[in-house]
Amino acid sequence: MKLSRPDSDVFLPEVSAGLTPAAALARTTHLCVIAHQDDIEINAYPAVAECYGRTDKFFTGVVMTNGAGSARAGKYGHVTDAQMQEIRKQEQRTAATLGKFNLQLQLSHASGDVKKSGNAAVAADLAAIFAGCRPAVVYLHQPADKHDTHVGCFLRCIEAIRALPRDRRPARVLGVEGWRNLDWLADADKVPMDASANPALAEKLVAVFDSQIAGGKRYDLAAMGRRLSNATFFASHATDTTNALSFAMDLTPLVQDDTLSVADFTLRHIENLRADVAARLAKMA
Repeated sequence: MKLSRPDSDVFLPEVSAGLTPAAALARTTHLCVIAHQDDIEINAYPAVAECYGRTDKFFTGVVMTNGAGSARAGKYGHVTDAQMQEIRKQEQRTAATLGKFNLQLQLSHASGDVKKSGNAAVAADLAAIFAGCRPAVVYLHQPADKHDTHVGCFLRCIEAIRALPRDRRPARVLGVEGWRNLDWLADADKVPMDASANPALAEKLVAVFDSQIAGGKRYDLAAMGRRLSNATFFASHATDTTNALSFAMDLTPLVQDDTLSVADFTLRHIENLRADVAARLAKMA
């Protein structure tokens, strides 16, 4: 498999030993294309868990950016951008091995190249990835995320999928939580994903990214806390059915209808919440 950048990374974990990268990509059933190292493990853990140890389901992770601009402090406070890129690349490889990923691709694009449309190298890499597999479900960032790079990554992926022939497009596309939780969605718009499987693995996967945790961001505690919070506060009049829940936004309409505006689609979800709040207040008045 040839990617556009010389510093990109194609990694085959042990579960895909003996396969070529192209063959591993082709057997992908669950594909996650996301902005940064650790975004998969924090935001798309249910997909990893669903494929873990299976011989009929195969998770492939794609990280689009190089991680150069990540926050750092403490023992990582002196690390240069070039050094941080290599550290984060190796952390992602470790996570892919631990999580028994089918394939891990790190495209190593600069964040600025992902945030703007029309970058030929970004488009070429995504075209090759989406054309090289037929996953049952694709996991992306969601359009209401407040991180510019996450939103840029999401938009580039929607562009790439829409460029595929209709019979080659994934049947389901989900947008996962990131720098804005999805608990604000109206319940009818939430896609709840059970994140309770193999809790020890869930914790270990996030802990792999020491450059971020020891570097000043306690993602390990926050990720587990978000999942517990989602599970506890999801249903007010029913007992909990799981102790860890992740939410997603169903993005499938965006890849079924090329005329559907991303902005209109996203704002419709906000309007649905507004209508839900207005109706409840009116009912109690």
